[in-house]
Amino acid sequence: MRSWAVFWALAAGIYVCETAASAQSWAPTRPIRVMIPVPAGSAPDLLTRIVGQGFQAKWGQPAILDPHPGASQNIAGDLLYRAEPDGYTLLTAPPPPFAVNQHLFKKLTYDPQQFALVSVLVEAPNVLMVRGDLPAKNVAELVALAKSKPGGLNYGSTGPGSTLHLSGEALKAHAGVDITHVPFKGTIEIISDMMGERIDMAFINLVDAWPHIQAGKLRAIAVGGAARAPGLPDVPTLAETWPDFVSVTWFALAAPPKTPANILDELNGVVREAFATPEAKKIIGDLHATPVLDSPAAARAYIDADSARWRDVIVRNKISIE
Repeated sequence: MRSWAVFWALAAGIYVCETAASAQSWAPTRPIRVMIPVPAGSAPDLLTRIVGQGFQAKWGQPAILDPHPGASQNIAGDLLYRAEPDGYTLLTAPPPPFAVNQHLFKKLTYDPQQFALVSVLVEAPNVLMVRGDLPAKNVAELVALAKSKPGGLNYGSTGPGSTLHLSGEALKAHAGVDITHVPFKGTIEIISDMMGERIDMAFINLVDAWPHIQAGKLRAIAVGGAARAPGLPDVPTLAETWPDFVSVTWFALAAPPKTPANILDELNGVVREAFATPEAKKIIGDLHATPVLDSPAAARAYIDADSARWRDVIVRNKISIE
């Protein structure tokens, strides 16, 4: 009996030591690489810079921005999936690699469900934008114009499978119109071609769209949120035309699979602190985005729910990518 007592005492001691070790705080000793799946200059870039300011303030370590655009954001997703789970490689991205691509592609080189989520940073409605000289001031006029010239209008997106692409396809299905899809690597290129009158329209998330709406060079005719955007009270929602039409983009920060919980918790705390600064609040407020800043567990529930919604859009509209 005494030997068993000694055994269990030792086992208990080992368990306590392991638990204490797992609960230890973590702090980086070198710069943290934060990938984005789109070119620099767009919303993930801006949000990563806020995150990086938090890293610098807390740990004295910068965030190294590392763009990997292309392949419907699967390049960045694959790189994150294969990275070491040590806290030194992260990804700031919109829904495709986290919540959409698994429903579009027959094969992926990564499993989005295995990503270790740090937090959903912000969310913003997608805005239906048209070039300044397009003779359509609202959704009804846009639909009428598209029906008058089947295939004659085009819309841009950040590539197959992006929420901007899926929103465009949903618009076509709801309106019963034929509009040509033109993929781009990022929103900067879309906006440039819209202002150059080379494409007619696009869904752009409000974070990226806001400066151009303010400048008056592009026109917002509808927003994808369930309610009108506070900064655009005169712009109707698409749900006012089609009650089930919701198009929202969020941006999440994630780590590779099997990243320890203590690292995720430390990263989550620093991210919350970074977005709580007056400078960050002003930036996010000026762009009319809504902070989410949830826990790793809450981020998983949030993304799973949105994934199910986009899956319904994909299935209903028979969208697929080989």
